[in-house]
Amino acid sequence: EAAQRGGGVSFSGDIQTPPGHVPVGPALDDPNQKTKEQIESLLQNGKHKELRDRLCCRLTFGTAGLRSAMGAGFCYINDLTVIQSTQGIYKYLERCFSDFKQRGFVVGYDTRGQVTSNCSSKKLAKLTAAVLLAKDVPVYFFSTYVPTPFVPYAVQQLKAVAGVMITASHNRKEDNGYKVYWENGAQITSPHDKEIIKCIEECVEPWNGSWNENLVDTSPLRQDPLKKICDCYMEDLKKICYHRELNVQTNLKFVHTSFHGVGHDYVQLAFKTFGFQPPIPVPEQKDPDPDFSTVKCPNPEEGESVLELSLRLAEKEKARVVVATDPDADRLAVAEQQENGCWKVFTGNELAALFGWWMFSRWKENCSEDADVKNVYMLATTVSSKILRAIALKEGFHFEETLPGFKWIGSRVKNLLDSGKEVLFAFEESIGFMCGTSVLDKDGVSAAVVIAEMATYLESKNLTLAQKLVEIYETYGYHISKTSYFLCYDPPTIKRIFEKLRNFDAPESYPKCCGIYNILHVRDITTGYDSSQPNKKSVLPVSKSSQMITFTFQNGCVATLRTSGTEPKIKYYAEMCALPEQSDRNVLEEELRKLIEALIENFLEPDKNGLVWRSV
Repeated sequence: EAAQRGGGVSFSGDIQTPPGHVPVGPALDDPNQKTKEQIESLLQNGKHKELRDRLCCRLTFGTAGLRSAMGAGFCYINDLTVIQSTQGIYKYLERCFSDFKQRGFVVGYDTRGQVTSNCSSKKLAKLTAAVLLAKDVPVYFFSTYVPTPFVPYAVQQLKAVAGVMITASHNRKEDNGYKVYWENGAQITSPHDKEIIKCIEECVEPWNGSWNENLVDTSPLRQDPLKKICDCYMEDLKKICYHRELNVQTNLKFVHTSFHGVGHDYVQLAFKTFGFQPPIPVPEQKDPDPDFSTVKCPNPEEGESVLELSLRLAEKEKARVVVATDPDADRLAVAEQQENGCWKVFTGNELAALFGWWMFSRWKENCSEDADVKNVYMLATTVSSKILRAIALKEGFHFEETLPGFKWIGSRVKNLLDSGKEVLFAFEESIGFMCGTSVLDKDGVSAAVVIAEMATYLESKNLTLAQKLVEIYETYGYHISKTSYFLCYDPPTIKRIFEKLRNFDAPESYPKCCGIYNILHVRDITTGYDSSQPNKKSVLPVSKSSQMITFTFQNGCVATLRTSGTEPKIKYYAEMCALPEQSDRNVLEEELRKLIEALIENFLEPDKNGLVWRSV
């Protein structure tokens, strides 16, 4: 079913294209010996179904650009698919920017790699650069691994037209990815993604020079922006440092783990910038390791189970606060030791309550006399806690929601800034935080040092982070949330689950209750329906490529079911939003627990649908 000719494995017209798949181009040789061998082996062993799966569909842009396993095939991340994607991007940017060849392009990478496919982030970044350099485009290519936020920051600082970061963030070690940023410093949104895919399909044959990864070492058009960007970034950080003198004097100790990724050097520098002693690194996790050998999965969002080494080190060193950046340092987890010796690992929503309070109270304390609170904004994705909405209502600033994914936040923040607004903070519940507006993306490096300053300030008032969190909830109303997921590797099952919700008791009718809980409103982002709006149309943009339905219940709970843009998951997000006078946390938690049980039993039906529960 596949032909071998000219010494290289080729995609032959003999492969029968399965329904719903698109042919992906002519016969192509693969100079990468390892990926070539993978296809040859499948061919020789008669693994025709796997050959079809690998060769008859192409990667598409999801929530965060391209993300997939490393390996051979058009739906995997490898030398060829990265070259093809970059050629498509070149073609599209050439069409969009007449000054493309004056302004240039930024390329960064993390520390991922895989021996079996001879793929590493650095190599894929070199090939990305090669495609552009061969077409006489100036490329700002970082000479070493950097945090993901450095790429969007560099795009804006250097006035480049776009940038790419080769990373799979916190995904499993087998994965890699290709994250694209537009000239505004935000991740690309529609229609750019769809137009780029069209351009990729128009030029799948690698051009002369596209395979030449050594061009980054020889081309005069290549510049290394590392020192300039790092220096500027650290200088910009000072804009959100408010208590340097306290930081210099504090006896508080911090432990930092970088999860075998890029974060160590940059978090150390950020702490120094704020006047702190450097945080104590977790020695086993400080240096890059593509195998992520000390953790089951390199995702700090999984909580205490993956923070084990950092918590034990903190106990030994008598450090009360642990900060953890994910492998590409764009997300942040925080844990604090409580008086009873136990550790509290904060959720993304709890951290957002702390960050929101902090950024607003610092603004209030430092703003000029004529500053107008109505000019101030905070943002969150729609599946994140509504705590910022509660703070905004009481304090008088604006709160806005976006679709899930920081690409929506970044673009909206840029629009607000361009119209003279001031944005203090934005977040998504999956531990992604944007403090200030130097970087229009989530940033674990700045978030780590801001939380350290917050903890230091609170300690000077004899408060812990956990105690302050309770104060925030008592002032603005408890917002108790629970987020988790089920794994589902069968797309038709996922589609069936969501279609049933759209045709619940009758065709085109959504459920009116979930068990004993009455539903007040339903919003379906996939179809654009919103029962709370007079015209029944959603204010947020329609997103047909993913499934997402939000239910607002009569008891104040808001719950969303959605598919992940990067993993085979059905996620659920549920939050009890109470008024300040409803202060019995236990009652609220019990109500939320029962509602989630009803949601899972009535809407997801895991046993019937063969869903796999999240395991930590």
